[in-house]
Amino acid sequence: MTERLKAHIRQRLAAPPAEGTVHLEGDHAIDPAWQKVPPHKSPVRDAAVLVPIVDRAEGLSVLLTRRADHLPSHAGQVSFPGGSVEPQDATPIETALRETEEEIGLDRSFVSVWGTLERYQTGTNFSILPVVGLVTTGFELSADPNEVAATFEVPFDFLMDPGNHTRKSAVWQGRQRIYYEMPYGEFYIWGATAGMLVNLYNRLYG
Repeated sequence: MTERLKAHIRQRLAAPPAEGTVHLEGDHAIDPAWQKVPPHKSPVRDAAVLVPIVDRAEGLSVLLTRRADHLPSHAGQVSFPGGSVEPQDATPIETALRETEEEIGLDRSFVSVWGTLERYQTGTNFSILPVVGLVTTGFELSADPNEVAATFEVPFDFLMDPGNHTRKSAVWQGRQRIYYEMPYGEFYIWGATAGMLVNLYNRLYG
């Protein structure tokens, strides 16, 4: 079953989204009827994250992090490892792999990049490229406490179950914001991370 699922993931990531697939463009475009927030005065910053799918004997899981509580932005939130594109990065894929090594100590030799998802525009003006990779077991993690408070894994089947994709809304900076949440145990997965997981679901099963 796992081998069939992995083959399906690789096949769908190798192709563009199927016709009719719903794509969440970002925090300000989840609901087409919702008035978009005006552009930020600051320029858009390119970033990349790794969506690490771990190939466990008991089934696939997704490796996530909880950001350190002292960070100036998004403190304590669940996220994928990643960060801003730096001048030395040849590609956004290089950014995702480098940032993952720096943040949680996952050596890129354990990661096989399978493809990318559509860019996701955040409310903080980041344009994020999600890089999907299969992670073989045997790795050891060493999280940077300056950036990461915890690492954890969530079963892939849980994250790809649309019954766990709860759509919510809240007023943010005077406007209605639509977002997704996927609570898992003590961890609250929401916002951009949940949105990118919904995009992955749409790519695989849309």
